[in-house]
Amino acid sequence: MFEILKINSQRPEKCFIQKAVKIIKKGGLVAFPTETVYGLGANALDKNAVRKIFKVKGRPLDNPIIVHIAKIEDLNLLARNIPKDVKILVQKFWPGPLTFVLFKKNAVPDEVTAGLKVVAIRMPKNKIALEMIKKAGFPIAAPSANLAGRPSPTFARHVFEDFGSKIDLILDGGRTKIGVESTVVDLTVKPFQILRPGGISFEELKKVLPDLRLHPSLLDGTFKGKSKSPGMKYRHYAPKASLILVNPIRDSKKWDKVQKGRISNGVEGKEQVLRIQNLIKKYQKQNKKVGVLSSFETKRFYQQADLVLISGSRKNLEQIAQNLFKILREFDKQKVDIILAEGVPEKGIGFAIMHRLKKASQG
Repeated sequence: MFEILKINSQRPEKCFIQKAVKIIKKGGLVAFPTETVYGLGANALDKNAVRKIFKVKGRPLDNPIIVHIAKIEDLNLLARNIPKDVKILVQKFWPGPLTFVLFKKNAVPDEVTAGLKVVAIRMPKNKIALEMIKKAGFPIAAPSANLAGRPSPTFARHVFEDFGSKIDLILDGGRTKIGVESTVVDLTVKPFQILRPGGISFEELKKVLPDLRLHPSLLDGTFKGKSKSPGMKYRHYAPKASLILVNPIRDSKKWDKVQKGRISNGVEGKEQVLRIQNLIKKYQKQNKKVGVLSSFETKRFYQQADLVLISGSRKNLEQIAQNLFKILREFDKQKVDIILAEGVPEKGIGFAIMHRLKKASQG
């Protein structure tokens, strides 16, 4: 029978972990928290269990799934031709929101990798997730625990909103810390490439991998070929309402000048605010219910909108990342027709935020 279990995030109850492991060993599906978002887990070495993930999520079969491990040694179980650079990356960033794409071993079912010869692997920084994987004794395949294309879940209630009782168990470990998914780095090409920005920034990784590049799709917004990572090929993270991303701001100094009830002349942020104000009028004339995804500093400029939700302060992009998916889901609850979203500087975690908003606005 389906259950939701409230579990201690710092000292996970052994009986709850054991219940989750029992389900997974029988080929069932368990939603659990990580430091990024909630994952929907199954035995990564059981192709039939992995197929259930695709079916429940409505996930395209050519969209690979990340495999989660709890021991560094398990890399050798899953991957071959592991480059030497992995050692320093593991020492600096694991456990944490960094996923490696490596050449896979035969032990990994094709269902996990969408038939590709590579596999995406990470070690989550969450005690519940790590305990569950350790007790299971095998790696856990786990995409985000949401319907395909929807905003990822950062609370257990988001998982239930999408699946109800269609899965076996939800471990409710509270709110996730980071709020956007892991960074995915392809280590099967030279130079190495970021396939998906996430919780570890491009700037942080460049300090360790000076030759690191961005996948071309992150530069021009188009994608061709087969996807080695989630978040590349399809529209993702999207609310039901149409989302319009307005004026991504690239200059953080200009960004800081729009605050406390005034819009400075000659500032790029001013153009962003004015464009949103004009779009509110445009869509309201079309009898659309308009929502604005706003920063704390600019909320007062959008009083004419039907709904304004605040993602956080412009001075704290980590806060905006943590709140992003929760707010997109709230717009759906309020049944807005249009979401006008403020862009953020594409630096640090801002790059991951903008990636999610761009993907959500496609289509």
